[in-house]
Amino acid sequence: MTRVCKGAGEIQLFPFLPIADYRLRNTPKPELVQMTYTPAETRYDTMPYRYCGRSGLKLPAISLGLWHNFGHDFGHQNKRDICRKAFDLGITHFDLANNYGPPPGSAEEAFGEILRTDFAGYRDELIISSKAGYRMWPGPYGEFGSRKYLISSCDQSLKRMGVDYVDIFYSHRFDPDTPLEETMGALDHIVRSGRALYVGISSYNSQRTREAVAILNDLGTPCIIHQPSYNMLNRWIETDGLTDTLDELGVGSIAFTPLAQGMLTKKYLKGVPQDSRAAQGKSLAPDWLTPKMIENLNGLNDIAAARGQTLAQMAIAWVLREQRITTALIGASKPEQVEDCAGAVENLEFSADELAAIDALSQGGDVNIWAKSSSD
Repeated sequence: MTRVCKGAGEIQLFPFLPIADYRLRNTPKPELVQMTYTPAETRYDTMPYRYCGRSGLKLPAISLGLWHNFGHDFGHQNKRDICRKAFDLGITHFDLANNYGPPPGSAEEAFGEILRTDFAGYRDELIISSKAGYRMWPGPYGEFGSRKYLISSCDQSLKRMGVDYVDIFYSHRFDPDTPLEETMGALDHIVRSGRALYVGISSYNSQRTREAVAILNDLGTPCIIHQPSYNMLNRWIETDGLTDTLDELGVGSIAFTPLAQGMLTKKYLKGVPQDSRAAQGKSLAPDWLTPKMIENLNGLNDIAAARGQTLAQMAIAWVLREQRITTALIGASKPEQVEDCAGAVENLEFSADELAAIDALSQGGDVNIWAKSSSD
Protein backbone atom coordinates (compact mmCIF):
# COMPACT_ATOMS: atom_id res chain seq x y z
CA MET A 1 0.00 0.00 0.00
CA THR A 2 1.26 3.47 -0.79
CA ARG A 3 0.52 7.05 0.24
CA VAL A 4 0.35 9.82 -2.33
CA CYS A 5 2.13 13.01 -1.26
CA LYS A 6 2.25 16.14 -3.40
CA GLY A 7 5.47 18.05 -2.95
CA ALA A 8 8.14 19.90 -4.91
CA GLY A 9 5.89 19.93 -7.98
CA GLU A 10 5.59 16.19 -8.37
CA ILE A 11 3.78 13.17 -6.99
CA GLN A 12 5.83 11.16 -4.49
CA LEU A 13 4.89 7.66 -3.35
CA PHE A 14 5.76 6.41 0.14
CA PRO A 15 5.02 2.83 1.17
CA PHE A 16 3.06 2.15 4.35
CA LEU A 17 5.18 0.12 6.74
CA PRO A 18 3.61 -2.80 8.65
CA ILE A 19 3.26 -2.34 12.38
CA ALA A 20 6.23 -4.15 13.94
CA ASP A 21 7.13 -4.96 17.51
CA TYR A 22 7.08 -1.69 19.50
CA ARG A 23 10.77 -2.02 20.33
CA LEU A 24 11.60 -1.66 16.65
CA ARG A 25 9.65 1.55 16.17
CA ASN A 26 11.81 4.66 15.94
CA THR A 27 14.97 2.61 16.42
CA PRO A 28 17.98 4.32 14.77
CA LYS A 29 19.59 2.59 11.83
CA PRO A 30 22.03 -0.15 12.94
CA GLU A 31 24.98 1.54 11.30
CA LEU A 32 24.39 4.64 13.46
CA VAL A 33 24.12 2.86 16.79
CA GLN A 34 26.40 0.44 18.54
CA MET A 35 23.97 -1.82 20.38
CA THR A 36 25.97 -2.84 23.44
CA TYR A 37 23.29 -3.07 26.11
CA THR A 38 20.43 -5.47 26.71
CA PRO A 39 18.24 -4.71 29.75
CA ALA A 40 17.97 -7.33 32.46
CA GLU A 41 15.05 -9.69 31.92
CA THR A 42 14.31 -9.49 35.65
CA ARG A 43 13.95 -5.69 35.69
CA TYR A 44 10.27 -5.75 36.63
CA ASP A 45 10.46 -8.50 39.24
CA THR A 46 11.14 -6.55 42.46
CA MET A 47 10.44 -2.85 41.93
CA PRO A 48 6.98 -1.78 43.19
CA TYR A 49 4.94 0.52 40.94
CA ARG A 50 2.39 2.94 42.35
CA TYR A 51 -0.46 4.79 40.67
CA CYS A 52 0.26 8.50 40.39
CA GLY A 53 -2.69 10.09 42.17
CA ARG A 54 -5.98 9.30 40.45
CA SER A 55 -4.35 8.93 37.05
CA GLY A 56 -3.72 5.68 35.22
CA LEU A 57 0.03 6.27 35.24
CA LYS A 58 2.19 4.04 37.41
CA LEU A 59 5.62 5.16 38.57
CA PRO A 60 8.37 3.06 40.12
CA ALA A 61 8.75 3.55 43.88
CA ILE A 62 12.22 4.93 43.08
CA SER A 63 12.96 7.31 40.19
CA LEU A 64 16.31 8.58 38.90
CA GLY A 65 16.99 12.31 38.75
CA LEU A 66 19.65 13.77 36.47
CA TRP A 67 20.14 17.04 38.34
CA HIS A 68 23.71 16.23 39.36
CA ASN A 69 26.44 14.26 37.56
CA PHE A 70 24.96 14.51 34.05
CA GLY A 71 26.69 17.69 32.88
CA HIS A 72 29.97 18.27 31.10
CA ASP A 73 31.83 17.86 34.39
CA PHE A 74 31.03 14.14 34.45
CA GLY A 75 32.19 11.37 32.09
CA HIS A 76 29.59 10.12 29.61
CA GLN A 77 30.37 6.43 30.17
CA ASN A 78 29.55 6.81 33.85
CA LYS A 79 26.23 8.43 32.91
CA ARG A 80 25.46 5.45 30.70
CA ASP A 81 26.37 3.00 33.44
CA ILE A 82 24.11 4.79 35.95
CA CYS A 83 21.13 4.76 33.58
CA ARG A 84 21.68 1.14 32.62
CA LYS A 85 21.84 0.05 36.24
CA ALA A 86 18.66 1.99 37.02
CA PHE A 87 16.70 0.40 34.18
CA ASP A 88 18.02 -3.06 35.08
CA LEU A 89 16.54 -2.55 38.56
CA GLY A 90 13.12 -1.51 37.29
CA ILE A 91 13.64 2.25 37.56
CA THR A 92 11.72 3.36 34.49
CA HIS A 93 11.34 7.06 35.34
CA PHE A 94 14.14 9.48 34.40
CA ASP A 95 13.63 13.04 35.63
CA LEU A 96 15.29 16.07 34.01
CA ALA A 97 14.91 19.83 33.66
CA ASN A 98 15.99 22.35 31.06
CA ASN A 99 18.69 23.85 33.30
CA TYR A 100 20.33 20.64 34.52
CA GLY A 101 24.03 20.46 33.75
CA PRO A 102 26.42 22.23 33.88
CA PRO A 103 26.06 23.93 31.48
CA PRO A 104 22.27 24.23 31.34
CA GLY A 105 20.82 21.80 28.81
CA SER A 106 23.74 19.38 28.89
CA ALA A 107 21.96 16.77 31.02
CA GLU A 108 19.16 16.54 28.47
CA GLU A 109 21.71 16.28 25.66
CA ALA A 110 23.51 13.46 27.49
CA PHE A 111 20.27 11.60 28.17
CA GLY A 112 19.25 12.07 24.55
CA GLU A 113 22.44 10.32 23.49
CA ILE A 114 21.70 7.46 25.92
CA LEU A 115 18.21 7.18 24.42
CA ARG A 116 19.75 6.86 20.96
CA THR A 117 22.23 4.18 22.01
CA ASP A 118 21.61 2.20 25.19
CA PHE A 119 17.83 2.69 25.31
CA ALA A 120 17.19 2.55 21.57
CA GLY A 121 13.86 0.80 21.03
CA TYR A 122 12.79 1.03 24.69
CA ARG A 123 11.14 4.47 24.67
CA ASP A 124 7.70 3.03 25.43
CA GLU A 125 9.03 1.40 28.61
CA LEU A 126 10.32 4.73 29.93
CA ILE A 127 8.79 7.71 31.69
CA ILE A 128 10.75 10.85 30.78
CA SER A 129 10.02 14.12 32.53
CA SER A 130 11.37 17.64 32.17
CA LYS A 131 10.65 21.06 33.63
CA ALA A 132 11.01 24.78 33.09
CA GLY A 133 10.97 27.61 35.59
CA TYR A 134 14.51 28.47 36.61
CA ARG A 135 16.83 30.70 34.59
CA MET A 136 17.82 29.10 31.30
CA TRP A 137 18.87 31.94 28.97
CA PRO A 138 19.46 35.71 29.24
CA GLY A 139 16.76 38.31 29.02
CA PRO A 140 13.19 38.62 30.27
CA TYR A 141 11.92 35.44 28.57
CA GLY A 142 14.41 32.96 30.00
CA GLU A 143 12.87 31.96 33.33
CA PHE A 144 9.75 31.69 35.52
CA GLY A 145 6.26 30.90 34.21
CA SER A 146 5.22 32.88 31.16
CA ARG A 147 3.57 31.08 28.26
CA LYS A 148 6.43 32.14 25.98
CA TYR A 149 9.11 30.72 28.25
CA LEU A 150 7.41 27.43 29.10
CA ILE A 151 6.50 26.50 25.53
CA SER A 152 9.84 27.62 24.07
CA SER A 153 11.69 25.73 26.77
CA CYS A 154 9.68 22.58 26.21
CA ASP A 155 10.48 22.72 22.48
CA GLN A 156 14.18 23.09 23.24
CA SER A 157 14.10 20.15 25.68
CA LEU A 158 12.49 17.91 23.07
CA LYS A 159 15.20 18.81 20.56
CA ARG A 160 18.02 18.22 23.03
CA MET A 161 16.71 14.76 23.91
CA GLY A 162 15.66 13.91 20.37
CA VAL A 163 12.14 12.87 21.36
CA ASP A 164 8.71 13.79 20.05
CA TYR A 165 7.21 14.20 23.51
CA VAL A 166 7.95 13.90 27.21
CA ASP A 167 5.69 11.92 29.48
CA ILE A 168 5.52 14.64 32.16
CA PHE A 169 6.26 18.34 31.87
CA TYR A 170 6.41 20.52 35.00
CA SER A 171 6.20 24.12 36.01
CA HIS A 172 9.46 24.00 37.97
CA ARG A 173 8.54 26.80 40.38
CA PHE A 174 5.73 29.20 41.14
CA ASP A 175 6.02 32.58 39.41
CA PRO A 176 4.70 35.38 41.66
CA ASP A 177 4.54 37.89 38.79
CA THR A 178 2.78 35.88 36.08
CA PRO A 179 -0.94 35.08 36.39
CA LEU A 180 -1.31 31.45 37.41
CA GLU A 181 -3.92 31.09 34.66
CA GLU A 182 -1.23 31.86 32.08
CA THR A 183 1.25 29.35 33.50
CA MET A 184 -1.34 26.58 33.76
CA GLY A 185 -2.73 27.50 30.34
CA ALA A 186 0.73 26.97 28.88
CA LEU A 187 0.90 23.51 30.48
CA ASP A 188 -2.53 22.70 29.05
CA HIS A 189 -1.33 23.78 25.58
CA ILE A 190 1.81 21.67 25.90
CA VAL A 191 -0.34 18.58 26.42
CA ARG A 192 -2.94 19.43 23.77
CA SER A 193 -0.20 20.08 21.20
CA GLY A 194 1.36 16.65 21.82
CA ARG A 195 4.51 17.87 23.49
CA ALA A 196 3.72 16.05 26.76
CA LEU A 197 1.30 13.40 27.98
CA TYR A 198 0.85 14.73 31.52
CA VAL A 199 1.68 17.87 33.50
CA GLY A 200 2.85 18.58 37.03
CA ILE A 201 4.09 21.32 39.32
CA SER A 202 7.11 21.54 41.60
CA SER A 203 7.68 23.31 44.93
CA TYR A 204 4.24 24.96 44.99
CA ASN A 205 2.89 25.31 48.54
CA SER A 206 -0.51 23.98 49.55
CA GLN A 207 -2.48 27.12 48.69
CA ARG A 208 -0.86 27.59 45.28
CA THR A 209 -1.28 23.88 44.57
CA ARG A 210 -5.03 24.11 45.15
CA GLU A 211 -5.25 27.09 42.82
CA ALA A 212 -3.15 25.46 40.09
CA VAL A 213 -5.04 22.15 40.25
CA ALA A 214 -8.41 23.93 40.04
CA ILE A 215 -7.33 25.84 36.91
CA LEU A 216 -5.98 22.72 35.21
CA ASN A 217 -9.13 20.76 36.05
CA ASP A 218 -11.25 23.49 34.44
CA LEU A 219 -9.05 23.35 31.35
CA GLY A 220 -9.43 19.58 31.14
CA THR A 221 -5.74 18.76 31.67
CA PRO A 222 -5.50 17.54 35.26
CA CYS A 223 -2.34 17.93 37.29
CA ILE A 224 -1.25 14.39 38.08
CA ILE A 225 1.93 15.00 40.09
CA HIS A 226 3.67 17.42 42.44
CA GLN A 227 7.44 17.40 43.01
CA PRO A 228 8.35 18.80 46.44
CA SER A 229 11.56 18.47 48.43
CA TYR A 230 11.00 16.06 51.33
CA ASN A 231 13.12 13.99 53.68
CA MET A 232 13.63 13.29 57.39
CA LEU A 233 15.44 16.61 57.83
CA ASN A 234 13.09 18.67 55.66
CA ARG A 235 9.40 18.26 56.50
CA TRP A 236 7.90 21.44 55.13
CA ILE A 237 5.22 19.57 53.20
CA GLU A 238 3.86 18.23 56.50
CA THR A 239 3.75 21.59 58.30
CA ASP A 240 2.44 23.36 55.19
CA GLY A 241 -0.36 20.81 54.80
CA LEU A 242 0.72 19.92 51.26
CA THR A 243 0.66 16.18 51.95
CA ASP A 244 -3.00 16.31 53.00
CA THR A 245 -3.84 18.62 50.09
CA LEU A 246 -2.39 16.20 47.54
CA ASP A 247 -4.33 13.32 49.10
CA GLU A 248 -7.54 15.32 48.97
CA LEU A 249 -7.04 16.45 45.37
CA GLY A 250 -5.89 13.05 44.10
CA VAL A 251 -2.51 14.32 42.93
CA GLY A 252 0.53 12.05 43.05
CA SER A 253 3.91 13.12 44.40
CA ILE A 254 7.59 12.59 43.73
CA ALA A 255 9.85 13.61 46.60
CA PHE A 256 13.19 15.05 45.54
CA THR A 257 16.27 15.09 47.80
CA PRO A 258 15.05 12.15 49.93
CA LEU A 259 18.69 11.85 51.06
CA ALA A 260 18.98 15.55 52.00
CA GLN A 261 21.67 16.26 49.41
CA GLY A 262 23.71 13.31 50.68
CA MET A 263 23.43 14.08 54.40
CA LEU A 264 21.33 10.94 54.89
CA THR A 265 24.09 8.67 53.60
CA LYS A 266 27.31 7.39 55.13
CA LYS A 267 29.25 10.28 53.55
CA TYR A 268 29.05 12.66 56.53
CA LEU A 269 29.09 10.27 59.48
CA LYS A 270 32.68 11.21 60.31
CA GLY A 271 32.55 14.88 59.30
CA VAL A 272 32.77 16.75 56.00
CA PRO A 273 34.97 15.03 53.36
CA GLN A 274 36.98 17.28 51.06
CA ASP A 275 35.31 15.90 47.92
CA SER A 276 31.76 16.37 49.22
CA ARG A 277 29.11 18.86 48.07
CA ALA A 278 29.25 20.57 51.43
CA ALA A 279 33.01 21.12 51.22
CA GLN A 280 32.73 22.41 47.63
CA GLY A 281 29.69 24.59 48.28
CA LYS A 282 27.52 22.66 45.80
CA SER A 283 23.88 23.01 46.96
CA LEU A 284 24.65 21.92 50.53
CA ALA A 285 25.72 24.45 53.14
CA PRO A 286 28.44 23.18 55.51
CA ASP A 287 26.71 25.15 58.30
CA TRP A 288 24.05 22.44 58.42
CA LEU A 289 26.63 19.82 59.33
CA THR A 290 27.12 20.88 62.94
CA PRO A 291 28.64 18.49 65.50
CA LYS A 292 25.09 17.88 66.83
CA MET A 293 23.81 17.08 63.34
CA ILE A 294 26.64 14.62 62.72
CA GLU A 295 25.88 12.99 66.07
CA ASN A 296 22.22 12.65 65.09
CA LEU A 297 23.14 11.24 61.69
CA ASN A 298 25.14 8.54 63.40
CA GLY A 299 22.13 7.78 65.60
CA LEU A 300 19.97 7.42 62.50
CA ASN A 301 22.61 5.17 60.99
CA ASP A 302 22.38 2.91 64.05
CA ILE A 303 18.61 2.62 63.59
CA ALA A 304 19.11 1.73 59.93
CA ALA A 305 21.68 -0.92 60.80
CA ALA A 306 19.25 -2.50 63.26
CA ARG A 307 16.71 -2.67 60.42
CA GLY A 308 19.25 -4.35 58.14
CA GLN A 309 19.50 -1.27 55.93
CA THR A 310 22.01 1.38 55.02
CA LEU A 311 21.18 4.91 56.15
CA ALA A 312 20.30 5.84 52.55
CA GLN A 313 17.95 2.88 52.24
CA MET A 314 16.17 3.75 55.47
CA ALA A 315 15.84 7.41 54.47
CA ILE A 316 14.19 6.42 51.19
CA ALA A 317 11.97 3.84 52.89
CA TRP A 318 10.88 6.51 55.39
CA VAL A 319 9.81 8.84 52.56
CA LEU A 320 7.84 6.00 50.94
CA ARG A 321 6.14 4.86 54.15
CA GLU A 322 2.33 4.77 54.18
CA GLN A 323 2.35 5.23 50.35
CA ARG A 324 1.50 8.94 50.63
CA ILE A 325 4.51 9.65 48.42
CA THR A 326 4.26 8.01 45.01
CA THR A 327 7.99 7.79 44.30
CA ALA A 328 11.30 8.93 45.75
CA LEU A 329 13.65 10.74 43.37
CA ILE A 330 17.29 9.79 43.84
CA GLY A 331 20.53 11.01 42.28
CA ALA A 332 23.73 9.06 41.86
CA SER A 333 27.36 9.52 40.92
CA LYS A 334 27.98 5.81 40.31
CA PRO A 335 25.92 2.68 39.58
CA GLU A 336 26.56 1.20 43.02
CA GLN A 337 24.65 4.06 44.62
CA VAL A 338 21.62 3.32 42.44
CA GLU A 339 21.73 -0.32 43.51
CA ASP A 340 22.00 0.63 47.19
CA CYS A 341 19.03 3.00 46.94
CA ALA A 342 16.92 0.47 45.06
CA GLY A 343 17.43 -1.94 47.95
CA ALA A 344 15.20 0.31 50.07
CA VAL A 345 12.08 -1.30 48.60
CA GLU A 346 12.88 -4.55 50.38
CA ASN A 347 11.73 -3.07 53.70
CA LEU A 348 9.27 -0.17 53.66
CA GLU A 349 7.61 -0.94 57.00
CA PHE A 350 8.39 0.92 60.25
CA SER A 351 7.37 0.17 63.80
CA ALA A 352 5.97 2.93 66.00
CA ASP A 353 9.15 2.80 68.11
CA GLU A 354 11.35 3.22 65.05
CA LEU A 355 9.38 6.21 63.83
CA ALA A 356 9.54 7.84 67.26
CA ALA A 357 13.31 7.33 67.44
CA ILE A 358 13.75 8.75 63.94
CA ASP A 359 11.64 11.79 64.85
CA ALA A 360 13.73 12.47 67.94
CA LEU A 361 16.95 12.49 65.88
CA SER A 362 15.79 14.23 62.73
CA GLN A 363 13.20 16.91 63.42
CA GLY A 364 14.39 20.50 63.54
CA GLY A 365 17.07 20.08 60.87
CA ASP A 366 15.22 22.27 58.37
CA VAL A 367 17.56 21.34 55.51
CA ASN A 368 15.54 23.02 52.77
CA ILE A 369 17.48 25.09 50.25
CA TRP A 370 14.22 25.64 48.33
CA ALA A 371 12.43 27.25 51.27
CA LYS A 372 11.74 30.51 49.45
CA SER A 373 10.43 29.00 46.22
CA SER A 374 8.19 26.55 48.10
CA SER A 375 6.65 29.26 50.28
CA ASP A 376 5.73 31.80 47.58
